Amino acid sequence: MPEEVENFFQRLLSIFISATDPAAIKRKQLKAIAKELSKSRYKWYKPGTEEALPGMGKFFYDVYKVVGNAQLIMANANASTVLKNITVEAGFSENQNVLRGKLTEEAIKERSKTVSPKDLSTQVKNELAAFMSGFDNDKIRKIDTLYSQIELFANFVSFDYYFLLKKFDSGCPERTFSYTPKYETIRGEYVLEDLKDFALVAYALPLDADWPGIFAILKSYREVEPVAIGSWNKLLNAIGELKKSGYLDQVVRHLSGDPSWQTRFEPVTDKIVDSYLAKLKTSTEIVIQQIQQENRNSKASELLKQIFGTDSIVRLKNYAERANAQYEKKMLSGFLYVEELNYLKAFLIDYFKRDIRALTDLFLVRGKWSLASLSANYSSSFHALLELSDQITAFDDSLAEDDELGIKLRNMLARAERDKEVVKQLRTQLKDINDKVLTYLTQGSQHFVIIARNLKAILEDYDKSSHELITNWKELDMYADRPIKQWVVEVYKQIYAFVMLMQLYLKEE
Repeated sequence: MPEEVENFFQRLLSIFISATDPAAIKRKQLKAIAKELSKSRYKWYKPGTEEALPGMGKFFYDVYKVVGNAQLIMANANASTVLKNITVEAGFSENQNVLRGKLTEEAIKERSKTVSPKDLSTQVKNELAAFMSGFDNDKIRKIDTLYSQIELFANFVSFDYYFLLKKFDSGCPERTFSYTPKYETIRGEYVLEDLKDFALVAYALPLDADWPGIFAILKSYREVEPVAIGSWNKLLNAIGELKKSGYLDQVVRHLSGDPSWQTRFEPVTDKIVDSYLAKLKTSTEIVIQQIQQENRNSKASELLKQIFGTDSIVRLKNYAERANAQYEKKMLSGFLYVEELNYLKAFLIDYFKRDIRALTDLFLVRGKWSLASLSANYSSSFHALLELSDQITAFDDSLAEDDELGIKLRNMLARAERDKEVVKQLRTQLKDINDKVLTYLTQGSQHFVIIARNLKAILEDYDKSSHELITNWKELDMYADRPIKQWVVEVYKQIYAFVMLMQLYLKEE
């Protein structure tokens, strides 16, 4: 075969091979990219030598001059709750501004001085509902979008321009814009990753955003303009033209040897309005709960001093607050009704078994009732309370470290470190214990109410000229060691005060 013919077939074969060879295709694409870059008006990059030119350094220095000072202003801005709040509050209507002022902790606590906790709770709930109703879907979307744009601005500003510029001019000082840089031609690979990172933050910028509105929010945040709006608008135009030209992407493709490389960024979609409203709802609920707790504690202290002469009441040895520390370490609730059960036990010991029992003996033992059935409830509740006092003592003793239940709890606590199933069992055991205490408290209060009602009926009968309940009042007067009416009134007041004390704690159960 003649040499010319052989060469022809070799060239023809190479054409077919190159048309399907990935490496050959890639080389061809990179060659085409290099040709496009050489024709571009941007003189950042020399494809033949893969060098970054001084023009690239100048572009980034021009950007740095616009946003350099804003880097200090926007430091940690993306993590700032204050900035999120300012952004949400910038969207308030006039009515929402008024309502928001009423929902601050200070405003709610000030109102609590003249409004009952119950009424205050209703007011705050209604005001919160009215405030939240001012956020329709469109308003929420606009505020969330605005904050997302602020985040994108912060990302753009926070790009490390200084680090990149030092590669072109090692003597370039940080944020000293009177300095005239001396840009050098450098190897393109030195800035490849920087260019990729810059493309991410630059191309994500919303060019058509309400930048005056954004800068107004940022001025409220830091009390200074982040950038001059005129300079920023010029920079946005430059970014828009760069993005439209595709030049930066082409430089990255050529430098990385990847013709298919694309700048890809995830959209920023923070839901700051939902978060703001959730936090506001929680904070108002906490303030109301604090006020209710303080009010309850104040009333409880008054009642305790009225009943016992002190607000420090401890009668139980094992169902005690000091035991709760070991349960808290395991994220368990522990003993829930320590105060309440101490109050009940103290009242049973100090008053029920003394004054109330003596008065009850007078009426149930020496008193002659017109009908035996009229005293049945009184007698039943009295004896139930006698048994309850003994039950509480036995219950408290059962929690001792050397008693069966106390030993069981101690062993479960020790095993809970290693076995999550034991933690579940311990939680169930504690619930059973607390449920039993709640039953003691509820039944005890109910029986005291029954006794108080009977004492009130007895007092009314005592004042009548024609007695309907007890028929031997004169005889009872002789047996009593003090005036009966005064005695009944004193006991009734004590029981009433104690029931009021219990209701402070039990009405929420």
